Amino acid sequence: MATENRTVEGFGGVSKLKGRVFEALSLTASVIGILALAVLLVYVTIDAFDLASASEEWFLSYFLTLVVPVFAFLLYSADDRRVTKLTLLGLGGGMVAVFGVFQLLSAVGLSVPRLSWPLAYMFLVAVPIGSYTAYAGLQRPLGAVGMGLLGRIVGGMGVAVAITALFVLVDVYQWFLAYSVGVLPAVGIYAAAKLRGYGRLVYLAPVVGILGLLASWPLRGVLVVFPSTWLIYVWTLAVPVGVVAAVLVARRRSTVAAAVAGVLAIGGAAAAGFAAGTFGVGANGPVLLFVTAAVPAGLYADRTLHRRRGRGGLLLPVLIGGGIVAGALLVDAWGVTGPDPWLDPAFVTSAPSPIPVEAGLYPAIVGSIFVISMVAVLSFALGVGTAVFLEDYTSDTGAVGTITRLIQVNISNLAGVPSVVYGLLGLGLFVNLLGLGFGTVVVASITLSLLILPIVVISAQEAIRSVPDDMRQASYGMGATRWQTTKNVVLPEAMPGILTGTILSLGRAIGETAPLIMIGAPTTNFSPPTALFDRVSAMPMQIYAWSSSAKPEFQYGVMAAGVVVLLVVLIGMNATAILIRNRYERSDG
Repeated sequence: MATENRTVEGFGGVSKLKGRVFEALSLTASVIGILALAVLLVYVTIDAFDLASASEEWFLSYFLTLVVPVFAFLLYSADDRRVTKLTLLGLGGGMVAVFGVFQLLSAVGLSVPRLSWPLAYMFLVAVPIGSYTAYAGLQRPLGAVGMGLLGRIVGGMGVAVAITALFVLVDVYQWFLAYSVGVLPAVGIYAAAKLRGYGRLVYLAPVVGILGLLASWPLRGVLVVFPSTWLIYVWTLAVPVGVVAAVLVARRRSTVAAAVAGVLAIGGAAAAGFAAGTFGVGANGPVLLFVTAAVPAGLYADRTLHRRRGRGGLLLPVLIGGGIVAGALLVDAWGVTGPDPWLDPAFVTSAPSPIPVEAGLYPAIVGSIFVISMVAVLSFALGVGTAVFLEDYTSDTGAVGTITRLIQVNISNLAGVPSVVYGLLGLGLFVNLLGLGFGTVVVASITLSLLILPIVVISAQEAIRSVPDDMRQASYGMGATRWQTTKNVVLPEAMPGILTGTILSLGRAIGETAPLIMIGAPTTNFSPPTALFDRVSAMPMQIYAWSSSAKPEFQYGVMAAGVVVLLVVLIGMNATAILIRNRYERSDG
């Protein structure tokens, strides 16, 4: 059979058309998805804070007193002519362009629903350019210090809110007794053993702690007189924080300075509570804010002043706070119309109501925190334990290997099961068979734990597999057992990935609605749960109830405020995952 032989001289070429088309389609799909999400978030923010009702003079007031000074600080921090030129050109040109477009639309009889030109300028121009300018400013010490201090203040406020919600679930007097007779003696014994070199005394600390915790329960039923709540906060929170502050200051300054720092932390918290009580204001909030925000901010400022780099950045929170106050004074002087936000402190501290202006999300927030705390404990313990067993304690061959592969396939399949199926499982098993009650905290927690358990197992397995095998072999070579290797080598190395996967999966659990509907959780609850067998509502359930209301105020304003709160919680959890991962990576490095 004859064959044809061809000889081609030179180099051939491969068409890149298909690759470029695929790249363009992928980019287009990503941009469309991001823009759709951005539009949704913009409208949710507008509705939650009622920005559509604000006048142009109101926006101008805060633009002059807040936006301009902050941009000036960021540009000064960046110290880059190119960044300054692009920022000023974008802000000025963007304002002209947006105003012109809206005037053109108005001339032809068109308008954008619930969107004025100041709002469009804020979201389309000011926010993106502000992000670019902030990124440029953060690369220099001045901006890094300013944002670091601002982050500690804002983060401290968030911690104060979390502690307040925690003590809704936990009896503050029980905590006072447990801390006084259990935690404090145990920590004291441990610290004394470490400082004095008494190695065996270390093992006494957990025994004393456990005995003290057990003794606190009968004491709670006997004692009837307790200190005020703010004094309990000072004793159980401000005193430990003051000791930690003194230790941190002692590392870079004298012993006297460390003692002064500790006294200021404790005395400042006590003074804040006493002053608030004197003026008839609740003392609990000022004490918590001082402990969680003022003390970390003060320590950060002290460290910055000691290093003498970027000290001017400490003025950024003052600049922002002063801008907000100046803007409020200017608005009041002009008498202009401002927004009447649905999302305010009353919204997150009030119970639901049939009247839109009185509606709140507090019971649902507490319920979500209660449920997600139990979900975190259950899913982390079961998920990590399962992952360690499958990766390090099972065989790959024989009958055991076959069973292991079968389990692995089922775990992978369960990760893709719709959430409503887990709701049906919770209804049939935990509600009907075990009789744990419709929509209780324990049923919701176990159901959501099963929902995210496959994801936690898979992410933990991937993190464990990423640990180099050489580290295991080195541990075995030094005589360590399998458990010692897992505990001291594998888990510490894999912990960043494990924690990241767990927290991200918790973000999915806290936003689920279908499983809660199936287990009979109430859409609206007027009081927060205080026990495991109390009925619980969650933020997604309450938002779902508001979305089906006949009143437009619920469908737009109140529901949007609830969505913003839920988004803040989700973003906070994701940010926590990133911070934990970065901290572990730095410590490993």
